[in-house]
Amino acid sequence: MQKFDSIICVGQTTWEGDFQKAVVQLMRELSVRHRVLYVDYQHTAKDLLMGVLGRQKGVPVKTMVGLTDALVTKEGKDGSEVYVWQPPVMLPINFLPATAHDRFLPINAGRLVRQLRRVMKQLGFMKSLIINGMHPVLGMAMLGKLDEAATIYYCFDEITISPWMREHGGRYEPDYMRRVDAVITTSDALREAKAVVQPRTFCVKNGVDFPLFSQTYELAKTAKSTTVRPIVGYLGTADDRVDVQTVEHCVRTMPDVDFQFIGEIKEPAITQRLGAYPNVIFTPPHQPSLLPPLLARLSATMIPFVCNAHTKTIYPLKINEYLAGGLPVVSTPFSNLSDFDGVVPLAATPEAFAATLRNALNDTAPDRVQARIDMARANSWAHRAEEFEVIFSSL
Repeated sequence: MQKFDSIICVGQTTWEGDFQKAVVQLMRELSVRHRVLYVDYQHTAKDLLMGVLGRQKGVPVKTMVGLTDALVTKEGKDGSEVYVWQPPVMLPINFLPATAHDRFLPINAGRLVRQLRRVMKQLGFMKSLIINGMHPVLGMAMLGKLDEAATIYYCFDEITISPWMREHGGRYEPDYMRRVDAVITTSDALREAKAVVQPRTFCVKNGVDFPLFSQTYELAKTAKSTTVRPIVGYLGTADDRVDVQTVEHCVRTMPDVDFQFIGEIKEPAITQRLGAYPNVIFTPPHQPSLLPPLLARLSATMIPFVCNAHTKTIYPLKINEYLAGGLPVVSTPFSNLSDFDGVVPLAATPEAFAATLRNALNDTAPDRVQARIDMARANSWAHRAEEFEVIFSSL
């Protein structure tokens, strides 16, 4: 059993953003008991150009050109801090065919490793635990080059279905999983799939920033008194996982209820088919800290995902974010949601979904509200971080 004082997480997502990210939440929690260095999203030269031209949001142009520090500290939990480092500009190679991609990959990885080692020396990070956040391509190229004590592959989606990662990520993931010390997934379905390749595969499900989202309940006492019509809400990115047919049926057959999407819309059919209805509201993404007041106006929430091979592997972040505020949740049976039996009703057809939503609007008994809040509290990121620690402490 090893004790890891320092953790380096190579992320596949930016630290900042308009939505909660599993890997970021975990690193914030782990920073309470460990020194944590988060390697931020590896922006390419193309990203830099688009950022300079104002065509791409979220690109840290000043940092990438050396006008601001690449290494900063961010707030963790309970007074802790996380080091967040913006890596050097990468070559855009993901679009290349396999042979060309693999020829240029060592250039990107070598540049990143050289500068990361300097940061590690500056911070005194030695024999660290490396957590790779869903980037097996870069992980393979970096393996064994950071004087690491152990490496964990943190897999929170099915990479072979992801449009951006499936071509090269699908090639690299099996070999990478065989060579790391452990794999941690966010759903039972993912664990079962990855365990075929790496026997040391574990499941730590997504959690919730309970202190933040539990604010919804208190805010709702005031917000709902000013709400004229009931509102059913959907929080987060709305993409091809959303069953538009089911939502449209609910919108059409429940004209006395408003349906609000809070977040980015990535599936055109959602706006094309639902935008014509007067009881559909589209609200742009908000910083996480601004979400509780929006959620407080909701009467019920929904997770109307299609049922397919992709969604089968999902344990949705939003389910516990809804529950932390005491809000009723209705979901399709897209994945194994047995953890929520008795608290989150499932509906498999458009007609059943609408009927279950109608019931949810009246599911306001104090004991039911408290059951939802208690379930979310048990699924907090603080508890998930403890589960994570049990696994890597055994390596």
